[in-house]
Amino acid sequence: MRAPRAGGLLLVCFLIAFTAEALGALASIHAATFYAQLMQPPWAPPAWLFGPVWTVLYALMAIALWRIWRRHTTGSAPIVLFLVQLAVNAAWSWLFFRWHLGPASFAWIMLLVVLLIATVRMFWRVDHLAAALLLPYLAWVSFACALSWAVWRANPALLG
Repeated sequence: MRAPRAGGLLLVCFLIAFTAEALGALASIHAATFYAQLMQPPWAPPAWLFGPVWTVLYALMAIALWRIWRRHTTGSAPIVLFLVQLAVNAAWSWLFFRWHLGPASFAWIMLLVVLLIATVRMFWRVDHLAAALLLPYLAWVSFACALSWAVWRANPALLG
């Protein structure tokens, strides 16, 4: 299968990334209210910070995907792995913010960290810059993993 031209492909990559963000956002419509109810560690960021951070991270993900996709066909392992981790990412918001499943959301975000590490490694073999563009995302998700653990453990009644 022939990939679209570079500009069209970049647009497709942004659509893919921001569709995942939108799916996660659907689960997070009342996230700020729920987040405010939770006991949080002192190092937890304010709720308003999550939106801007995720917007930047999804843009970086789109550019990283674009750089890889330009070099591979749509069925390549790095692209498939990227799409899998992106789906896991979008599903996390449903587990945590919509369904309030603390243990499941923590296990899910740990899975996301593992998938991200694997994605970065695969991207590195193809394009060092594409892999580097995912490092802020990996750092943020790793931080979110620690935060998820701390919030779940501090709120067993709200997060099962």
